[in-house]
Amino acid sequence: MKRIKYILLAVLCLAAMLALAGCGTTPQENAARGEGTFATFTDAAGRSIKLDKKPERIAVTSASFLEPLHEVGGDVVGRPDSATNMPDWAKDKESIGKVYQIDVEKLLATKPDLVLINKGMNEKLIDTLEANGVKTVVLDMKSYDDVKDEVRIMAKLTGETEKGENLISSMDAKIDKIKEELPKDRERIFIIHSTNQGLTVQLSGSIAGCAAHILGWDNLAGDMTPLEKDPDAAPYSLETLVEKNPDVIFITSMGKLEDIKAGMEKQMAENPAWQSVNAVKNHRVYYLPQDQFLLSPGIHYPEAVETMARCIYPQLGSGK
Repeated sequence: MKRIKYILLAVLCLAAMLALAGCGTTPQENAARGEGTFATFTDAAGRSIKLDKKPERIAVTSASFLEPLHEVGGDVVGRPDSATNMPDWAKDKESIGKVYQIDVEKLLATKPDLVLINKGMNEKLIDTLEANGVKTVVLDMKSYDDVKDEVRIMAKLTGETEKGENLISSMDAKIDKIKEELPKDRERIFIIHSTNQGLTVQLSGSIAGCAAHILGWDNLAGDMTPLEKDPDAAPYSLETLVEKNPDVIFITSMGKLEDIKAGMEKQMAENPAWQSVNAVKNHRVYYLPQDQFLLSPGIHYPEAVETMARCIYPQLGSGK
């Protein structure tokens, strides 16, 4: 009987030691040992994502993902070609084709265990990837809130949540500093997007619209009906522009800026209706750089916001 008691006592002690050994470990540490769940979250497509272990081989379908991922301790085995948004550390990584034409064979050849998918552009790859046993996460980095959400997701993927929160706090602080220096007047603005195919009006969901919202300015196109194929844009009409009569016009563009600017200035000079608009009369028409407002500025959103603010207030940050 005593021997049985000793055996039972030994079993209880062993169980207690095992329980104590498990205390203080994180889900990430447990998952690294093949136990539990590494990370759970909802991606930009509204899908519930569960990862049992830390991804070791990540590929991305957008160059905009590279910098934020690297800032939270991540690396990639594959990335798309891009003339912009390509940090030096990623230039020698395996190419998987162009952003709009991802080469699935090249992507699978990198042997990823996770692929970050660009929302609205690359979701068609999901079924093929997951049929090949590759997990996918859909990300969207159009608005500033999107960027912060995706930084948090990336930090979960790398197990560096503190780095993610520090990065977000740094971006918030930069934006707060810009806003503190601005006059309290709410600028009445209008944002036009110009391409070789014509003009559209940019709504609050666009990158420029988001930057204007952060600055507390009134986008006069806020009540316009979006285009069916682009919820962040509305049809352009000179009649509507004259009716809204903005004090400031921002122009974003796709194509050669010199050609876009020459074409817009020709329109303004030749059509008397343009000359009746306050922004044109007072020479407050500004062209925003493509690298910040055509593609997502990602973690450089504070710089894009500052660029827009400096168009109207060039003395920003000078102490004047």
